[in-house]
Amino acid sequence: MLYWALVFLVVAIVAGALGFGGIAGASAGLAKILFFIFLAFLVISLLAGIFKRA
Repeated sequence: MLYWALVFLVVAIVAGALGFGGIAGASAGLAKILFFIFLAFLVISLLAGIFKRA
């Protein structure tokens, strides 16, 4: 999922550099959403690992 967040971030940067504001904004929004979902899954996985050992 982090891979897709980075892909959308790169697409947003390229689209922004070429002047496609709508595409850049949409791609940046998707990248931000995917990144936060990735962080949530990371925290859940870490907590599950801690509680599984205890």
